[in-house]
Amino acid sequence: MAQEADHPNGADGRARARIEAALDERRRSFLRMVSHELRTPLNSILGFSEILTSELYGPLGTPQYKEYAEIIHGSGQKLLKLVNQVLEIARLEGNTVDFDAGPESLDAALDDVLLALKPELEARSVRVDIAKRGELPAVTADGRGLRSVLTQLIHNAVVFSPEGDEVTVAAEPRGEDVDIVIRDHGEGVDPDQLGRLMAPFEQGENALTRKAEGAGLGLPIADLTCAAMGGRLRLTSAPGQGMTATVRLPAAR
Repeated sequence: MAQEADHPNGADGRARARIEAALDERRRSFLRMVSHELRTPLNSILGFSEILTSELYGPLGTPQYKEYAEIIHGSGQKLLKLVNQVLEIARLEGNTVDFDAGPESLDAALDDVLLALKPELEARSVRVDIAKRGELPAVTADGRGLRSVLTQLIHNAVVFSPEGDEVTVAAEPRGEDVDIVIRDHGEGVDPDQLGRLMAPFEQGENALTRKAEGAGLGLPIADLTCAAMGGRLRLTSAPGQGMTATVRLPAAR
């Protein structure tokens, strides 16, 4: 008895799956290579410039040498941050990030984020007020992804807040989800510009936004990370009314 031939669509589907799997592995290999090749020299630049700045092995002599070493170290840190963000965008857009979702404490995540952002908060004298701190609901998320989203959004709010001002954070259950709301009191942007802010390397048309440092990757990283964890990010703003970022994630089961 003749065997039934595979349906053409089934064969094509398996072939496409094999090609996609091969491309996926190639993307992962490329990102691993680029990550190593970029971070290795940057780590050397940071390490040796820190040694020079601290004059670990003796005084440098002319004061300008120490000043230049500090500039090299600061520039290296900015470049390393940019490299990390570009690689993160590439991983997220290429679906090569593996998230392990589970119950996550918002209180613990926010504590970690605020500790990491302490230098930025102190530099601008901005306070972060968390409503019902210690009693926040838990969410279902990847721990690293959750902290990345909160870091990007709170950092963005701090940067565009007036010096000495306050950023507010609140979290409320919404049925089977939790809304995390981060609000600043900066100049805000026209609602028509919000779509641009979600696109990598875009910083909108607002003069305040343009003068900020960075490549405009924080909000896109937060948006893509939310989506990868089964949530979503929504921005609302208007000129003179600051910006509100609302992250919706599944509540912890």
